[in-house]
This record gives sequence, C-alpha cells and structure tokens, in this order.
Amino acid sequence: MSGRRKLKFEILLLLLVLLPVTNACSGEKKEEKQQKVCKVWIIGDSTVANYALEKDYPSKRFPITGWGQVFQPFLAKDSLKMVDHLIDADSVLVDDRAKGGRSTRTFFQEGRWREVYNQIQPGDLVLMQFGHNDASKNKPARYVNLQGYAEFLRLFVNQTREKGGTPILITPVARNYPWVDGHLENVHGGYPDAMKEVAKELHVDLIDLNQRSMDFFSRKGKDYVTENYFMNLPALVYEAYPDGQHDNTHFQPAGAREVARMVFEGLKQLNSNKLN
Repeated sequence: MSGRRKLKFEILLLLLVLLPVTNACSGEKKEEKQQKVCKVWIIGDSTVANYALEKDYPSKRFPITGWGQVFQPFLAKDSLKMVDHLIDADSVLVDDRAKGGRSTRTFFQEGRWREVYNQIQPGDLVLMQFGHNDASKNKPARYVNLQGYAEFLRLFVNQTREKGGTPILITPVARNYPWVDGHLENVHGGYPDAMKEVAKELHVDLIDLNQRSMDFFSRKGKDYVTENYFMNLPALVYEAYPDGQHDNTHFQPAGAREVARMVFEGLKQLNSNKLN
C-alpha cells in the first residue's frame, strides 16, 4: 500500500472510530438542552376566568378581568424557585379553564372537568376555586348544597391525584360586601369551611383566599377597593359599559392582579410535605 493510500485509510479508520462518540456527545447536548415544562390548570367561576379568550373582549367586556387571566406572569422563570416545592419544571404554562356562572356541579356536568382531567400530566398543578355559584340558592340551575359541594371537590382532588397531578383547593375570593365597622366580612356562608374540611380529610393543601382577600381589602379600605378593584365604573369611560357599571363581585385589572398575587403568595407558603 502506497504512503498516500495508507494515510487515507488511517484517516477513514479514525473517523469511523470517532463517529459514535461524536453522535453520543451530540445526543447528550440535546438532552441537556431539553427543558421540563408543566401546566398549572385553573378551574373555577367568573372571578377566575380568562375573559381575554372571548371574542371582541376589548370592546364588549373590558375591563372585567379574572385573576386566572393575569396569573401567568407570577410563574415566570425567575419566580419558579419560590415555588419549587410544588413545581419541578423549567417553565410553566397556565391554562385557565374557569368559566362564569359555573358551580362545582355544572363545571362537571358540562364536561369541563373531563376536558381538564384528560390532559393532566404527572407534575401538573390543578388550582380549584369554587363557591360563588354553588351558594346561589336563588339560582337552582347553579346551586349545590354543602354536601354536594364537598363531594364534587373530593372528585376533583382524587381524580387529579390519579393522573399524578397536585390538587390545591382555594376558598372563594371575597365579594365587596358586607362591610362591618370598616372590615370586609365573609359573604360565602359555610362554603369556605366546607372546603377546609375536605382539605383536612384528604390531606390536600389549601389557600384560604377568602380570608386573605377580606383582610387585604379591609386594609385598603372600602372606598379604595370599590373604585379601583371591583367593577364599579363611571359612565362614558369604557366602550363595553357606556352607562357605567355597579358590580362588587368581579374585578378590574388592578383587582385581579392583587388577587393573583395573593394566590401566588399562598403557593409560596404551602408545605409540600403535606401533599398526597
């Protein structure tokens, strides 16, 4: 074999030897770059819903805003370390499935829970806030008594766990009434306590948003909260509400952001050792 042919043969042999190593290293680099993503599902009612998903939201519904609608920024990458006891992922996508007028029963009966359940992956979180519509005795199509409310919560919790997800119960956020001696009081009757009993029974974490929001709004004061947080709007300011609006249940953007912040603070304070 000539010297030139021998050199070519040695180079080819060297390439054949190194090729598997090169491929393996490339695979390792790809694996290192692969990011782990999880979802935070939100189920609930109109105080949680994402109105921006509705057609013509700017002209027909704005400024109404659910707290789930503005929750994604609280789970930005640099914030995940604050909730790493709950979320083991590089990034999070919030999927807000809450819908106005829904109670635990109607959310289930309409197949909305089934849509979420079918997509839950191990490691996902499911945040559950119900109570506003369950307590509506004057609206039979929505109403669920305390026993039924607790039973549907058990179903949501247990089925989330079946899929490897982490359920978190959230008591209903306060309405802007009743105020007693400068403090906002509970308007949800026995529903927050019923949820707490389910949390205790099933050893599932709970954020008492009802109490948190009552205390926070009370510190801000009735006048400030009424004007800046809830949907009390002057006439001729918003296209969707030319005659103004008087609504002490739903939120303007500033109010929704404060409630979302309360929920995130609640997540930070949860002890992961109590889960499951």
